[in-house]
Parts: sequence; C-alpha cells; structure tokens
Amino acid sequence: MSEFLEYETEEELLEEQDSGVWLSVGDLMSGLLMFFALLFIAVSAQLQEKITQINQKEQELLEKEEVLQKTIDKAKQLEEQLIKYKKVIDELPSKIVNALQNKLSNGQMEVDPKTGDVKLGEQILFDEGSTQLKPEGKEFLKSFIPVYSDAIFSDQLIEEKVIRIIIEGHTSSKGSEELNMELSLKRALAVNDYIFSLNFNDKDKFKQKILPAGRGEIEANQEKDTGEDRKVIFKFQLKKEDFTDLL
Repeated sequence: MSEFLEYETEEELLEEQDSGVWLSVGDLMSGLLMFFALLFIAVSAQLQEKITQINQKEQELLEKEEVLQKTIDKAKQLEEQLIKYKKVIDELPSKIVNALQNKLSNGQMEVDPKTGDVKLGEQILFDEGSTQLKPEGKEFLKSFIPVYSDAIFSDQLIEEKVIRIIIEGHTSSKGSEELNMELSLKRALAVNDYIFSLNFNDKDKFKQKILPAGRGEIEANQEKDTGEDRKVIFKFQLKKEDFTDLL
C-alpha cells in the first residue's frame, strides 16, 4: 500500500513537472509573440514615418518644380517683350527715314537715322521771329504728315509702343530767354493746329498722341546766333516698359 502511494506521488510529481515545462514554453511563445507584435508595430510606425517624409519631399519637389516652371515662363515672357521693344527701337527710325526719303525731298529736312527725329528748319515753316506758318511750310506739312503718320500707324506693334508724337519748337540764343520760350511754344502750337486742319489716314490716332512743346534756346549755341537753332523737331516717345511683374 505504501508502495502504491509512493508510486502515485512520483507520477503526480512528474505530471507537475511536465505541466511546469509546458507553462514555461507557453509563456515563452507568448513573450515572443508579444515581442514580434511590438516589433511589427514599431517597424510599421517607422515605415509610415518614412513614407510621410517621402511624400513631403515629393510635395516640396513638386512645389519647387512649379516655382521653377513659373520662373522659366516669366523669363520667356520677358524675352518676348524685350524682343518686341528692341524691334520697335531698331525698326522705327529706319522706317521713318526710308519713308521720308522715298516720298519727300531731303533738302527740306534732316532725319536722324538712330532716333528717327525729323528736324525742319525755320526757313521752311516760319519767317524769322514769326509764329505764322508760311504757305510753303503748309505745303510741306501737307505732304510730310501723311507719310510720317503712316510710318507709325501702319504697324500695330509700333503704334502700341509709341505713346507720344512730340512737336518741339526751338529758337536761337538771340533775344531774351522768356521770349524765346514763348516763341518756340507758339510755333509748335501753330504746327499742331495746322495738322489738325488736315485730312489724312489715322488722323484721330495721330491727334491722341501729339504733344506740342517749346524748348526755347535751351539747346541753342550760346556763343552766337545761328539759323540752325531755329527749328521744329518731330520726335516720338516710346512707352516705358514695366517688367517688374515678370521679375
């Protein structure tokens, strides 16, 4: 009997030992499972963070590419405007020179090939000290103005860039400065008024851009009185381009 009890006790002890082993293995498996679960969560979080960083970098890159493209587009627009502006500067003076040389007598005027300024001497338009246009001056203007107007308004780009057609009156240094300024302005106005009385193509456009101005003896030779200083000059003023919005 005692042997039986002893045997049973040993068997129970073995069972308890086996149970303890299985519990230890189970705990180990649970621990490993928890470890891998935590590791997976940590790796997933890091991966998600990396993905977020990559997406942010891609967005930043797209924004930089967009800024770069806008800069390139603005540079192209600026280049196009500069080309147009240069075209007017280069072509208008020569266009005026060619038009006037082909249709009018060169002996009655001087044309600056670089600026397109047209200088008319006093002897063509006025008697000395007078503000009344001479008959031959009127005849000259009647031939000159349509040609000059056509050189500007026959080209849409040139028309857009020319904002003023200035009629400048000039005098010699003879007489007082105040009287010379008044004389030069009255002569410019006399030419202006006569132009308004003419009929020619694009007259209304011409009138909108015309500006009479008196310069008096400002550009005259102060050493001596010379007839070359007594003149009327036709010149054009180009539109000042504003490129700041493209910068």
